[in-house]
Amino acid sequence: MITQESSYGTITSIVGSVVEARFTRGVPGINNLLIAGENGEILVEVALHLDGQTVRGNALTPTRGLALGAAIKDTGETLKAPVGTETLGRMFNVFGETIDRKGSVDAQERRSIHHKAPGLTERATESEIFTTGIKAIDVLSPLERGGKAGLFGGAGVGKTVLITELIHNMVGEHEGVSIFCGIGERCREGEELYREMKDAGVLDNTVMVFGQMNEPPGSRFRVGLTALTMAEYFRDDRRQDVLLLVDNIFRFIQAGMELSGLLGLMPSRLGYQPTMASELSALQERITNTAHAAITSIQAVYVPADDLTDPAAVHTFSHLSASIVLSRKRASEGLYPAVDPLQSNSKMLTPQVVGERHYGIAQEIRRTLASYEDLKDIIAMLGMEELSRDDRKTVFRARRLERFLTQPFFTTEQFTGTPGRSVSLEDALDGCERILNDEFSDFSEKALYMIGKVDEAREKARKASNSSDQDKDKGEGEGEDRNPQDSDGGEAA
Repeated sequence: MITQESSYGTITSIVGSVVEARFTRGVPGINNLLIAGENGEILVEVALHLDGQTVRGNALTPTRGLALGAAIKDTGETLKAPVGTETLGRMFNVFGETIDRKGSVDAQERRSIHHKAPGLTERATESEIFTTGIKAIDVLSPLERGGKAGLFGGAGVGKTVLITELIHNMVGEHEGVSIFCGIGERCREGEELYREMKDAGVLDNTVMVFGQMNEPPGSRFRVGLTALTMAEYFRDDRRQDVLLLVDNIFRFIQAGMELSGLLGLMPSRLGYQPTMASELSALQERITNTAHAAITSIQAVYVPADDLTDPAAVHTFSHLSASIVLSRKRASEGLYPAVDPLQSNSKMLTPQVVGERHYGIAQEIRRTLASYEDLKDIIAMLGMEELSRDDRKTVFRARRLERFLTQPFFTTEQFTGTPGRSVSLEDALDGCERILNDEFSDFSEKALYMIGKVDEAREKARKASNSSDQDKDKGEGEGEDRNPQDSDGGEAA
């Protein structure tokens, strides 16, 4: 890793994870990697040039054991990440080292994590829908191929299940790969996600990269670029579509804020770093589509103190093309995936992109569900009998739509015993349109719950009817057996 241009310097200051060093034989470049410590175990990335000989850098590893006057070496290179198909099914840290206890990866190539975003001439010029096979997302919050979507939801509402299902469908429908990037993740959450992906059978087509929350801010700040470098290999070299899942993008901004304060930069509004907009853009603009393939990203977004005017939230939202909101209320009602159809939205949902039919159906679904929300208080206080005929029809349509937008997942088959379903956009739109036209008004709500295509409701209703008839016949048979005994008993009496 050490090149001929490498030079030695002397450490002049250590403040937390910020290290200053003086070089007399050529100053290292910005983002160059410096090595210190007895065994070269301490890595520092150059962040600032203080003068012609002094640099200030962020330690990517703990600085324990480092002393003033110690030697530090410039590698002449930036931080690099392994790329290639050998990375699939493995878990890495920010340095590209494996952390899954399965040995090292024999990657043939390592690339710098600092790479420019594709130019405008390299990008696809048309907006294209990225279909997921999940009805609630494809109909009401369609994702953009090469775009960014925000995933909002607390603990226990199905974020992990939704992520594993998206990874599964990415492999099946787009023949692509998925990369999960944990920025500031708890080690418990990372370990649980690893096991769940392994159990669901999607790990072999996934790369996982983690920068845990107990690591220095420099490590958390660069782990997103490590994951993105791996994703760019599959997009640009192998021309495969990539699904990049980031949890949590706010931790990236938070790590940058910590570094900014440690480096002595003047803070901007609410203590954020003055370079927040450019740092976030440098990451987000690399997530895009090209003429051959695309990186599509879904990012979990934490909103500080639920304040949507917070600078971190404002700058993040400006990059998103869709928002998927998971509702705890819908999860408690068993409506999975618990996507809130009224709060979720997408910039792709316009007649010019999705077409007049898709746009019209989505708007009608929103109107129907919004009317149902307004009527819920009246129903709770006075009951359905006090509603007009039109309002009752609206309620019946809304409840059937809610249940049709549920879907059994492939990754939960082992828990539910119900085979998973991947539904095409055309089938999802067809089902919603037929429900809005009252074609299934005579069907029970249960017939539309946890199905794929809407025609499965007929088969489900037929089976339920046959089962009911058998139970009825059995009951009548038991009654006939009892009657003679009763009459005998009567006569005997």
